[in-house]
Amino acid sequence: MSESKPTIVLVHGAWADASSWDAVTRSLQSQGYTVLAPPNELRGLQSDAAYVASFLAQRTTGPVVLVGHSYGGAVITNAGAQGGDVKALVYVDAFIPDEGDTVVSLLAGSGSALDVADPTTVLDVAGYPGAPEGAAEAFLKPDTVHTAFAQDLPEADRWTIVATQRPASFVANVTPSGAPAWKTIPSWAVLGTDDLVIPIGLQRRMAERAGATISEVAASHVSMVSQPEATLAAIQAAVDAIG
Repeated sequence: MSESKPTIVLVHGAWADASSWDAVTRSLQSQGYTVLAPPNELRGLQSDAAYVASFLAQRTTGPVVLVGHSYGGAVITNAGAQGGDVKALVYVDAFIPDEGDTVVSLLAGSGSALDVADPTTVLDVAGYPGAPEGAAEAFLKPDTVHTAFAQDLPEADRWTIVATQRPASFVANVTPSGAPAWKTIPSWAVLGTDDLVIPIGLQRRMAERAGATISEVAASHVSMVSQPEATLAAIQAAVDAIG
């Protein structure tokens, strides 16, 4: 891969893994980019961000474009200034928190399909070994995947998400965010106008608050899967801007 190009690091969100970036990864690799898609542990915002920052510090050299989807946006917000030479942040259908924000507080009153009085109507909840007192992890119910998370994907792909999803601890969604990397690192944001998990109004407010360069795509919460060209265009714009 070309040493003159920045490394692209892709951080997945909750209920996903690095395979959610497959279309983006393959296209970038075909253009000569080094692409890394580390696991996001989905256990707690600060520990997840510490892991990604450590990964950046140890696994990258030279400039980095750091990309986050959904909850991964909160992770890169906290990790971006803590490890590696991150020159740009790209948010895809993502949370872009300010200091003190939590995922739950951002979703409150947004109209999100996940902002419901009884979370067990949209999520299946299970304990896990080593969980903090009172903590559990959440899986998307099949109906939630089909109607609110990935409604623009083929049915077979939605069923694959149901089967392979990586659950997130509730701890991750209630941990306050730290000092945001977007205050010192330029950012780009791809907003899915048909996103029912992070509704477009909330996405737009967060992106504008962060001073991000905004683009929109008529897609669900997983636009990098259904319409990867929008994510690729934002990444290329970030690369061009940082020289």
